[in-house]
Amino acid sequence: MRNFLLISILSLALFGCNKQKEETTTDIVVEDTLISDDALLDRIQEQTINYFWEGAESNSGLALERIHMDNVYLESPKTTVTTGGSGFGLMAILVGIERGFISREAALLRFQKIVDFLDKADRFHGAWPHWINGETGKVQPFSEKDNGGDLVETAFLIQGLLTVSEYFDGNTVQEKELVSKIDNLYRTVEWDWYTKNGEDVLYWHWSPEYGWDMNLPVKGYNECLIMYVLAAASPTHPIKKSVYEQGWAKNGAIVSNKTYYDENIVLNYFYNDTDLVGPLFWAHYSYLGLDPRNLSDQYANYWTLTQNQAKIHYKYAVDNPLNFKGYGEDLWGLTSSYSIDGYHGHRPGDDLGVISPTAALSSFPYTPKESMNVLRNIYMNHDNLVGKYGPYDAFSFENNWYIEKYLAIDQGPIPIMIENHRTGLLWRLFMKNSDVQNGLDALGFTY
Repeated sequence: MRNFLLISILSLALFGCNKQKEETTTDIVVEDTLISDDALLDRIQEQTINYFWEGAESNSGLALERIHMDNVYLESPKTTVTTGGSGFGLMAILVGIERGFISREAALLRFQKIVDFLDKADRFHGAWPHWINGETGKVQPFSEKDNGGDLVETAFLIQGLLTVSEYFDGNTVQEKELVSKIDNLYRTVEWDWYTKNGEDVLYWHWSPEYGWDMNLPVKGYNECLIMYVLAAASPTHPIKKSVYEQGWAKNGAIVSNKTYYDENIVLNYFYNDTDLVGPLFWAHYSYLGLDPRNLSDQYANYWTLTQNQAKIHYKYAVDNPLNFKGYGEDLWGLTSSYSIDGYHGHRPGDDLGVISPTAALSSFPYTPKESMNVLRNIYMNHDNLVGKYGPYDAFSFENNWYIEKYLAIDQGPIPIMIENHRTGLLWRLFMKNSDVQNGLDALGFTY
């Protein structure tokens, strides 16, 4: 914390070394008033972007699934890269260019390296696996039967790739070549094949060893809207509109008229559960590129949907029905992350007292004031929870617990959604893609 250290040094010089506790508190207040909102946003964007820049896997250039500051990796090999998290990383690097943290030339070289690696990596009917060995390009099983194509993670990756192709639309040979390679990668994803023999729904997984044994049709509202949009947008393997209507939207049953904390739910969040609201990453992953501000279809106004989800999480923390320590106006946000019991999908209704900073910090477009309160609270009052790549993944004041670990899928949305709040950069780039527009038109969206 450079500014904090500077203020502390100045305070010691002015007041001497034998000051009471109240004067130490004053130092923190001085820091809080000295640094502007913009400077604080710059700081966290630079730190989180660096996860995907300096912290990337060296051979592939892709995002490591996780970075542990103790260098101990029990969940998966250290060289494991994440497909979806890498899609987020591509977009984060674009923010780095615009903010002056990364040169355009260096980023172009990195993107070329990534695209060449992805072209040779294992794919299954065009879809990449959830995890890839960054050294070999071979599938790294996510679980016993999850050793093939993952269409959801592939959609997050394609979202990032298409955004990159819209950014690098210059006249150089290198940029044209990059855009052409990205277009080819998108065209070779067999979205329609993942309807499992022509059913009116998209399936999440397929394995050459286990076939469709994972048996996970993607329907009912969750983080996967972007998958259906990109599947409809495909110029080579598009799905029919009925796949969206009958599968994702459950023939209209996706619509909800319920409220929670006086906010409209808008859509039913689960197709096999009765919980009213999901973990907060559901308001982030699909909307890193897909602009929800004026997005509507026959089922929902997506700005109302996503903003209300963030408001519900905020109001839940302020209400704090389980009386967890620390919850309130400047500490809120539940999502899937590391947890006191391993990994957990935290949400209202399934709350362990664990705060995941990405939840509120990736919600800046929806709750700018409330998200800024969390950012200032963490950085000014709890800087032990911040490391090299920004806030650590999760912590619990209730359980006196935090972990010096990072996950790509949690760090990635932070700089992207902050930038969408500040300038709309990623929304503007992704939404101008002609294939994306065709897909939205095909599904009946207005935008």
